[in-house]
Amino acid sequence: MHLPPQPQHAATRSPARGPALPVGLAVTAIGILLSLASAPVAISAADDPGMPEPVVAQEVPAVEVGATTAADPCAEPSVLEAISVADDAAIIAGFGGGEGFRAAVIAGNAPCIALDDPAHVWVVVNKARPLTPLDFAPSPLADIPVQMTTRSGQARADVAAAVGEMAAAADSEGAGRIGANNGYRSYDLQVATHASHVRTDGQAGADASSARAGHSEHQTGLAIDLVACESSCGAIESFGATAQGDWIAANAWEYGFIVRYEQVGSGITGYKPEPWHLRYVGRELAAAYHQGGYHTLEEFFGLPAAPDYIH
Repeated sequence: MHLPPQPQHAATRSPARGPALPVGLAVTAIGILLSLASAPVAISAADDPGMPEPVVAQEVPAVEVGATTAADPCAEPSVLEAISVADDAAIIAGFGGGEGFRAAVIAGNAPCIALDDPAHVWVVVNKARPLTPLDFAPSPLADIPVQMTTRSGQARADVAAAVGEMAAAADSEGAGRIGANNGYRSYDLQVATHASHVRTDGQAGADASSARAGHSEHQTGLAIDLVACESSCGAIESFGATAQGDWIAANAWEYGFIVRYEQVGSGITGYKPEPWHLRYVGRELAAAYHQGGYHTLEEFFGLPAAPDYIH
């Protein structure tokens, strides 16, 4: 029996948000993803974070030796004993020598040392640092054992002995004879000396070549003005241009002396250069001064320049 064709209705389709993925293709894609997940992945060196780079630590600051406060040298038994007998050389040795002494003073680690005490070889007297007391007089004094050209022929006993030894060495080494013009000058004599310069050169000229009383190294007994002598002795102003002057400039430190007023230090001291003016500081300090290349005591002890009087 032939049935008539039935009407056909379109199959109801579920709503879809995109085109359907064929089953075969989906299975293939899943297989590829699984194989990729199980295989090692090659990563370029540029993309590989690897282990984190080590962080460079900041450099640890070096410990400065000078920043560490050393034991007080003034408490050392050897220094205390030397102080009790006023032995300057032994005191300096107790600090470890001239350079150790200088370093301790500059660092403020030498409370037993006063640079304004005129009884010691380390005293610094200048236009800003008057003597205390102003009319200080040293003792003991001794005659300077060289030919003198004035009556100021004495100095501290240790200074006089050192001058004699130095002059003998200069003569024996062929530099010629050395004499002296001035050693110790009292406060009153310095008043007269400075006043004479004022009359001749005016106040400013006098202050550049002669210390006021109470500010003179000659008053400490530690200073001496030298002259060159042959058949007779010359003036102090010509000393620097002589063989004796050259020898002194090169060798005075070995006998405890420094040339106190050099050309290079005039702006600090306020004095014209005086190659004839020696200042005794003792062998230990003179060696440290020479080896350190210093030109003024102000620099050596870290003191301010003193080119002018403060009053």
